[in-house]
Amino acid sequence: MSISGIASAAVPQYLTMVRDETTSVDNYVKETPTVQREIAAFQKSARSINSAQDLLNNYGSLKVVLGSFGLSSLIDQKAVVKQLLTQDPTSPKSLAKSSGNASWLKLATAFSSWSPSPLSSSDTVNTMSTSYLTSQFETHADDETPGLGTALYFTRSMTSKTSLAGIMSDPKLLKVVETVSGFDPTQFGALDYDQQVRLLQPKVDLKDFSTADGIKRYAERYLATLQIHPDTTTKPATLLSLYGANGENQGILSLFTSSSTSSTGSLFSALT
Repeated sequence: MSISGIASAAVPQYLTMVRDETTSVDNYVKETPTVQREIAAFQKSARSINSAQDLLNNYGSLKVVLGSFGLSSLIDQKAVVKQLLTQDPTSPKSLAKSSGNASWLKLATAFSSWSPSPLSSSDTVNTMSTSYLTSQFETHADDETPGLGTALYFTRSMTSKTSLAGIMSDPKLLKVVETVSGFDPTQFGALDYDQQVRLLQPKVDLKDFSTADGIKRYAERYLATLQIHPDTTTKPATLLSLYGANGENQGILSLFTSSSTSSTGSLFSALT
């Protein structure tokens, strides 16, 4: 199947899954013994983890914890994770606070105190387990149908975002907004934060996200845009690319595709 054919199929798949993502996650877990074992091992060892170092030393549990916050990419960045787990997230000097990354801050806040351990609560462990399974399912959905898992994540997460800064603090949300706005996420990440803000402000109408239906329509626009301009990246923009630290030096015109204005505009008008 061609890439455009896959992207075209993403919209009806999304519309089916978004009605009850929980069932889709449950079906995925039933068919994936690996994640079943990961969750069983995490729930068994969670109560024995009483410090940040304990968690860092337990690869399987750390994988689940990071995945539950959408931070699976940090699994081999132990120095970064250690700072997130041990620094005071309310301090302006902490990595979590200074990064501007909402997921980093959320993780740091959840583990800001080890008296008692956050993992001593069965409710917390169950919540993290559910979040991890959802994250794994959405990653799998993206692997099977490019953009599908990201669209589902966007639909779940946008309800709590009421500002452009809030959207930009989440690399996955930012990727969707960049794409719908007509930018190439890879090239857009080469710009510094202020440049990104100036480019997005006239293109992002926060009213689009004021209702659940509006958020879903925006997710559909993202998937439809991928049909015209397939995503060539393998992962969402990282924090470093968000601040233009990936070493690329390309002109602003490279952010735009040759047909983004006419083709995308007509498609969007048909969807809204």
